[in-house]
Amino acid sequence: MALFKKRTVGKPGEWYYCLEHKKVEEGPECPAKDRFGPYATPEEARHAMDTAQERNLEWETDPKWHDRTPPQDPSGD
Repeated sequence: MALFKKRTVGKPGEWYYCLEHKKVEEGPECPAKDRFGPYATPEEARHAMDTAQERNLEWETDPKWHDRTPPQDPSGD
């Protein structure tokens, strides 16, 4: 007996962006590894890649994530 039942049909109102097919889907049609979501609207799902790019940029420029001091130059210059 499986502990977790694999959901094969999506819920109405859950929107995903499929990375494999590059399209918006209602409910999870593709495997989780190939999609972003869920989103509340198809419009939000349509902009999933833009949202991911914005979040990546925020993370890359967030000083809390880059609090290590840069490595010292062994030559002393």
